[in-house]
Amino acid sequence: MRNGTTYSDGASTSTSTSLSSQQDVEDDRMIAVVLSEEYAKLDGAVGRRLTNLAPVPHVPRIILHFPSTSDSNLDYQRLLQRINVYGLYEVRVSGDGNCQFRALSDQIYRSPEHHKHVRKEVVKQLKDNYALYEAYVPMNFKRYYKKMAKSGEWGDHVTLQAAADKFAAKICLLTSFRDTCFIEIVPQHQAPARELWLSFWSEVHYNSLYELRDAPPQLKPKKKHWFF
Repeated sequence: MRNGTTYSDGASTSTSTSLSSQQDVEDDRMIAVVLSEEYAKLDGAVGRRLTNLAPVPHVPRIILHFPSTSDSNLDYQRLLQRINVYGLYEVRVSGDGNCQFRALSDQIYRSPEHHKHVRKEVVKQLKDNYALYEAYVPMNFKRYYKKMAKSGEWGDHVTLQAAADKFAAKICLLTSFRDTCFIEIVPQHQAPARELWLSFWSEVHYNSLYELRDAPPQLKPKKKHWFF
């Protein structure tokens, strides 16, 4: 998932980190595959901003491993850099274990406070359509969705797929992964009726994403803060 780097001293660490960071930006800029024209049909502002990115197909999975502190910090800086490069704005939600559902709530209802309802709908989707998801869960599926129904239980990539199916939404993740900038989750049995954009700090936190001009006025930062 990540490329490790060995450093000989402090100076080389700083130089290598800087070069790696610059390379990440160049890698993102050089992705030449254009997204399909469905983004224009869905009229997604963030999607239009990111039309030079090629999405990686989504594979539902539960969380089994978490990044180390050092990897997590590098991932966070990489994610912030990508948000800046593409002129986006994060609506940051509470990191209380409900962040995935809070971020989805903000995208659907323009408020993170409906996260309990979003979680309830996602769990119902899992329960009522277990045949679509149980193969991705390496545990008793009933135990899994009952656990996921509890407030504070971290959402995973299976719940993202269930959310995409339940809300007929294409869920797009701008990620902190070094080799995977953009992941999309599409409904399995229907055409998407909307786009939901989230930032994903790998296995740590989700936030809601908007194009900078669409950020809520009271939260909109000064332009100079977001661009180099």
